[in-house]
Amino acid sequence: MKSCVLLISTFSVVLLYICTKLSLAVDSGNIQDMCPTDISPRQTTFINGLPCKNPANVTASDFKTSLLNQKGDTGNFFGSSTTVVTAADFPGLNTLGLSTARTDIELDGQVLPHSHPRATEMCFVSKGVVIAGFMDSNNQLFQRTLAEGDVYVFPRGLLHYFVNFGFELATGGLLMDAEEME
Repeated sequence: MKSCVLLISTFSVVLLYICTKLSLAVDSGNIQDMCPTDISPRQTTFINGLPCKNPANVTASDFKTSLLNQKGDTGNFFGSSTTVVTAADFPGLNTLGLSTARTDIELDGQVLPHSHPRATEMCFVSKGVVIAGFMDSNNQLFQRTLAEGDVYVFPRGLLHYFVNFGFELATGGLLMDAEEME
């Protein structure tokens, strides 16, 4: 009797282990590896989002952009500029759930407090020193001084900002987990 109970217990544990492994092995990723945006003027199918290029026409240049290599126009009251690049401009981003941007902040400039209701934002400081911060839903402030090479994450939907805290132009690369920067 004891051996039967032991056998059933062992079988149950092994079955539970296998089921757990199989459930964790499910890949909920994209149906295809890539889907660069088809920017041809003739659109014959209307979908929610941007249509994919014919896979036979996909090239390596679909996955590279130079749209963020120039300083933005910071000659405004706030002394800052953000250049946004989405799948409409950068075909390789299509269906990946990402958008990217560059922000330039002049000495004493700032990016005003704002939020992205459907996206988390990550900032990589490539030049200068900035103060980056956000406020959570309990009105607690989280703020740090960032130097070149530092990365800061702003959780989805929370009010956040940047202020140039250095003595030169500050530049940051931004990445958001949404196809459109809101």
